[in-house]
Amino acid sequence: MGPVPQDAAWAPLCFQGNFKAAPQRGPCPLASYSSRPEISLTNITALSKGVAPQPTDNGFGKWRPRWQPQAPTNSGRVSLCLGLSRPGEMPHDVWAGYSGGSCRSLMPEIAALLKRCSPASAITSSTPPTKATFAITVFPQRSLGKGDFRIWNSQLIRYAGYRQQDGSVLGDPANVEITELCIQHGWTPGDGRFDVLPLLLQAPDEPPELFPLPPELVLEVPLQHPTLEWFESLGLRWYALPAVSNMLLEIGGLEFPAVPFSGWYMSSEIGMRNLCDPHRYNILEDVAVCMELDTRTTSSLWKDKAAVEINLAVLHSYQLAKVTIVDHHAATASFMKHLENEQRARGGCPADWVWIVPPISGSLTPVFHQEMVNYFLSPAFRYQPDPWKGTTTKGTGITRKKTFKEVANAVKISASLMGTVMAKRVKATILYGSETGRAQSYAQQLGRLFRKAFDPRVLCMDEYDVVSLEHETLVLVVTSTFGNGDPPENGERFAAALMEMSGPYNSSPRPEQHKSYKIRFNSVSCSDTLVSSWRRKRKESSNTDSAGALGTLRFCVFGLGSRAYPHFCAFARAVDTRLEELGGERLLQLGQGDELCGQEEAFQGWAQAAFQASCETFCVGDDAKAAARDIFSPKRSWKRQRYRLSAQPEGLQLLPGLIHVHRRKMFPATVLSVENLQSSKSTRATILVRLATGGQEGLQYQPGDHIGICPPNRPGLVEALLSRVEDPPLPSEPIAVEQLEKGSPGSPPPGWVRDPRLPSCTLQQALTFFLDITSPPGPQLLRLLSTLAEEPSEQQELEALSKDARRYEEWKWFRCPTLLEVLEQFPSVALPAPLLLTQLPLLQPRYYSVSSAPSAHPGEIHLTVAVLAYRTQDGLGPLHYGVCSSWLSQLKSGDVVPCFIRGAPSFRLPSDPNVPCILVGPGTGIAPFRGFWQERLHDIENKGMHPAPMTLVFGCRCSQLDHLYREEVQDAQYRGVFGRVLTAFSREPDSPKTYVQDILRTELASEVHRVLCLEGGHMFVCGDVTMATSVLQTVQRILATEGGMELSEAGDVIGVLRDQQRYHEDIFGLTLRTQEVTNRIRTQSFSLQERQARGAVPWALSEPTPETPES
Repeated sequence: MGPVPQDAAWAPLCFQGNFKAAPQRGPCPLASYSSRPEISLTNITALSKGVAPQPTDNGFGKWRPRWQPQAPTNSGRVSLCLGLSRPGEMPHDVWAGYSGGSCRSLMPEIAALLKRCSPASAITSSTPPTKATFAITVFPQRSLGKGDFRIWNSQLIRYAGYRQQDGSVLGDPANVEITELCIQHGWTPGDGRFDVLPLLLQAPDEPPELFPLPPELVLEVPLQHPTLEWFESLGLRWYALPAVSNMLLEIGGLEFPAVPFSGWYMSSEIGMRNLCDPHRYNILEDVAVCMELDTRTTSSLWKDKAAVEINLAVLHSYQLAKVTIVDHHAATASFMKHLENEQRARGGCPADWVWIVPPISGSLTPVFHQEMVNYFLSPAFRYQPDPWKGTTTKGTGITRKKTFKEVANAVKISASLMGTVMAKRVKATILYGSETGRAQSYAQQLGRLFRKAFDPRVLCMDEYDVVSLEHETLVLVVTSTFGNGDPPENGERFAAALMEMSGPYNSSPRPEQHKSYKIRFNSVSCSDTLVSSWRRKRKESSNTDSAGALGTLRFCVFGLGSRAYPHFCAFARAVDTRLEELGGERLLQLGQGDELCGQEEAFQGWAQAAFQASCETFCVGDDAKAAARDIFSPKRSWKRQRYRLSAQPEGLQLLPGLIHVHRRKMFPATVLSVENLQSSKSTRATILVRLATGGQEGLQYQPGDHIGICPPNRPGLVEALLSRVEDPPLPSEPIAVEQLEKGSPGSPPPGWVRDPRLPSCTLQQALTFFLDITSPPGPQLLRLLSTLAEEPSEQQELEALSKDARRYEEWKWFRCPTLLEVLEQFPSVALPAPLLLTQLPLLQPRYYSVSSAPSAHPGEIHLTVAVLAYRTQDGLGPLHYGVCSSWLSQLKSGDVVPCFIRGAPSFRLPSDPNVPCILVGPGTGIAPFRGFWQERLHDIENKGMHPAPMTLVFGCRCSQLDHLYREEVQDAQYRGVFGRVLTAFSREPDSPKTYVQDILRTELASEVHRVLCLEGGHMFVCGDVTMATSVLQTVQRILATEGGMELSEAGDVIGVLRDQQRYHEDIFGLTLRTQEVTNRIRTQSFSLQERQARGAVPWALSEPTPETPES
């Protein structure tokens, strides 16, 4: 071999090769293996001026680098030439413009590498190539006493990451540090998520210089999905060529610190690591929301579903752009073949399992179960320290800033100290079940209180593994009750699992195991006999007896509900009783918060008592009263300087926005018609709303189920409220609320963080679709408004209302004010927009009984809705409208209604059509029964069935005004669905007032007793709470009279009927007609609350209100 020419002294080495396929996991060659090519050294030098080392077998002969270029040619092996030649002997497009040894000499070679290897070279042709080119450019090796050639960028093509004022990152968070370095060196940053970074190149003993990449050298692939049309609107893209540039190549003792090499992508590298990683672009939840997946719980597997679609979009987009890419299944299959070859030829192959197994569907690939040994060979590519660490940049006057990793290490030390403290604390688990979000809010407040002395975690019930209860020390439960004593929807799985656990005091075998867990739960919550039995057995048990599955558990339970309902806090009582049955120790009697009066005050008192009891039990903590004052004081609530509005680039999409807010699937239904069922002479309105489901699976239902509807607020109310907002944003400007988070040990430094409660939308859209502006503001919000009032008298009045529970309740029930009416009553209040967006409760869905049968009206859902309009202040106040009913009444054909189905398995017709049934429903209580008779009519006419005729008891005011579905009922009776139909008229001219319970007592007493007690029949009651209570009392008296038993015994019979799921109730909320009942209940609640405040009774020590009223 002749002497090395002087003009070739700085020439880089170049590996080149073309490949048809690329089964590579990512741009890092350490992570990729395939059919291993032979790489022959035909002419190599040490690249020092005029010196050429002789090749030897152990240093420069045939060698096998640890990295593996991918995809063999047709012959199955690739021979790459590592050589040194004069620049003139290289292809002209590679070495054109080559210059000497400054950092500017690096740029032409890098440009040549990009141009040769990337499909971006197709800029000169009409069609991009279908195969990528692999190449390595090797710059001079490290020399003793001299600096290095270095490329500061980790890859030749990378997207910028801009750190925002609030601590978030616009763009790629992995590149924040190099982005800031580029800006320091004079780069003008953009403002996008996908801005290509310039290159920072450094020659020996020279400062780095900035070189923007020409756009024609960077091929980017916009991402779209083969079937999801909205995916393209996300604006995602990625570059075609991964070219790693920050690794060191070691060959025979020589080190080459600047060796950029190109490759091609495996789809999961882009789809999973770059786009879905929480520390990168983190698009997983955004895509899941657009797919209308349920992101509230991991059990829906929304992450897996969204990840698959994202990876599919990446593959589809690259293939559409004719850019080389490989999927993870092909890549891993290729590796297994390579592993087999290497094992046969050499007895082993180094591999890193963590890198080889793909980040998606790993267990579905053969490499997942392959044992691997990771050891190092030479030659090899190795990672090396970042060039700017400890480097002083010449001529720029820039002082090196501490990097994120250095700051993170300091934070890590602080966090470890805090972690040591927290690790020594008693762990507390706080579980909540909520329909409206109030129980969740209370649970979070409880978590802040217990953080004073414990190590708490706050979880939704459907996120909690009930098996963990056996290992818990302290559990606190805050939950509401839905419907007829049922769990809230996000507590159903918890309730079912809790009922399946076995305890030491329950009989075995359990005769009720076949029952629905809801029925058994109601049985637990209602039966004082069972509770007393369990408590007696526990008291009598010796210390050697089994303590049960939860023998080490201490617990407290708080229930939210309304005493206007017959099942007040039933689910909370059931959980409280069940935890005791399973061996847990109750630290505090059940707490109950009545929606009708002082619920917030009741919770705060219970929380303080629970904290004190827990501290005493575990011998920890400080003064409970002081801690509670700190947590619940107004000072901890909303502060103007901690919130701000930020403009958002994207506006609102209503359906994904509702899914985001309510954390559940929503579906669009189209209005077919809206018809008034009452006479034109009537002063009221009841409407039949027909909706088309479009065959959507999520809107399938059975008769008796409920439909949830998300209505908007009235436009006039929204506009009036907007006029009271202080310094509002532009009407058409999408905004988001940002909150200044305080730094603490173990958490990031202070910064602005977006409030995730609402999606990006205008203020008007937030007030229209997402926030409740019609319900009376609670004491906490009034307390905030008092701090914003400019008039001292208004400030004092608002503060008094927020502190005096009885005064507040009287004010609320007399005025029932909307937020606008409160502002009109207190006009000096200045209302900031961030306060509305963060402190107003969410606008909750409204539930209606489905009023049709799918067999009779396929693809349709019918609703029977009473349109609500009333005046407050004893009829002298402003006119109020029902939010949902008034909106539904104004809809036209073709309008869209966001909705969802909530099943009601405890309100269904019996599976045996020969079982007799009695249906009782006045007014709109007839709604679910319309579905019942339509289903039975379909069975008669289409299936040839002859079911037992049902009895219908309906009630209305006047036969000529509001006798709903009269013709339909008469037709159904004629066709054999009904045996008897009786109607009670409460305001029929020249007739005495008659109600449905009067019909039961005077005309159906014997039939009620026969059906329920002798024939195993069912009774269905649907209507408001006052009617349901009266009917229950009437049925109890009928059973006592007809059956010759005591009234208390008849009450026990009704309890059995409920357990057997033969007495069904579907109860409405409060109406204006129940004001007298409400006042009586509120008075009782106030009395109990005041006694608790005086310490006359422990928290919720009083026995529950009997479920079955007695005379």
